[in-house]
Amino acid sequence: MKISVNTEIALTYLSARKKQTAVASLGVMFGISMFIFMQSLMKGTNDYFEKMSFNSTPHIRLYSENKVADNHILKGFLKDSSVKMLTNPKQLIQTQGLNNPYGLVKEISKYPRVANVTPQVTAMVIYTSGSVQINGNVAGVDIDQENKMFDVQSNMVAGNLHDLNRVNNGLLIGKGVADKLSLHLGDNITVTSGTGSPTIMRIVGIFATTIKQIDETKSYANIVQAQNLLGKDRSYVTDIKINVKDYNSAPSVAKDLETLTGYKAEDWVQANEQIKAAFKIRAVILNSVIGVLLLVAGFGIYNILNMTIYEKIKEIAILKAQGFSGPSVTSIFLQQALFIGLLGGLIGVSFGYLITLMVSHIYIGAGTLKYLPMSFYTPHYIEAIIFGILTTVAAGFFPARKASKVDPVTIIRG
Repeated sequence: MKISVNTEIALTYLSARKKQTAVASLGVMFGISMFIFMQSLMKGTNDYFEKMSFNSTPHIRLYSENKVADNHILKGFLKDSSVKMLTNPKQLIQTQGLNNPYGLVKEISKYPRVANVTPQVTAMVIYTSGSVQINGNVAGVDIDQENKMFDVQSNMVAGNLHDLNRVNNGLLIGKGVADKLSLHLGDNITVTSGTGSPTIMRIVGIFATTIKQIDETKSYANIVQAQNLLGKDRSYVTDIKINVKDYNSAPSVAKDLETLTGYKAEDWVQANEQIKAAFKIRAVILNSVIGVLLLVAGFGIYNILNMTIYEKIKEIAILKAQGFSGPSVTSIFLQQALFIGLLGGLIGVSFGYLITLMVSHIYIGAGTLKYLPMSFYTPHYIEAIIFGILTTVAAGFFPARKASKVDPVTIIRG
């Protein structure tokens, strides 16, 4: 394949200075490999923490929000220009249950962006075993749908979660509750809610999410049993949990559902604002580090090309004297920068992959996390090559422009 004269000269300059070319390429390689490693670490840990939060938190939770009295009735009754205000407003008396919950479930399940919908009855209870009592909460659920949404099965340490539908008064309890009350599979426990009578229930399973707050308070019952604990009828539902096909779209879907139902729809971003803020802070820090690495690599290329121009100043003058235009000279040195960027980029991508692969085998062994979570996300590798090339071309532009302005007459004279 025939190459242009400018490209041939650029390759000749690069091959004549093998050490400097290697140093510049290594700078780009290091910057790109660190870019891939840091991005893989950031995305891997973010994905892990998001997955952990979704083990117990739905993308959207629909419930009846407690409201405080406002002055809209006063405004409707007194239509003059006076200022209407309430002093020490109180919360309105309202039920926690949703109106027509199963109708809402049916309507929400038709929404195109919704993946799963399930009703829940939440009951604040006191667990009693012997003389020991602890506070907690029972989630009355359809265990098959709950498992589909949150993979409850992966957290089971004893028993079978499907026994919740087979055993009357069956209960799945958190490992923290079991440890505090010295309970084992098949034992009985007394569960008392604020509005119902004490109920003896049988332990059919024990789960461990490794989230202390959940494991030490939460248990699962079938939805009918939870309604019985509260002394409510079969239409009583406190929450509707919704998972969407793309969890990033949860905030916009939540707004639509609030308009559709009139109830509060809390998306996972609202429920985990601190985690989301931490993700953003980490992204800024890591991207700053990556930017500095690529900037250092760019300065290395800039210095090498500058030195090349000083050393080849007479050759550049001869080229221009032979009829090479300013843009042609610029092209020669920009191509050198481009070749350095491509070489460093290809090696950097391979090296970055190897580093990521090795680090992904570092054993952590904390809770459910066995190995350091790393992401092998293809767009990161494409972005790395593009950033590497852009950095090197930008670094080579100013020396190349300087070379194009060389006056051959002045240089040859002397």
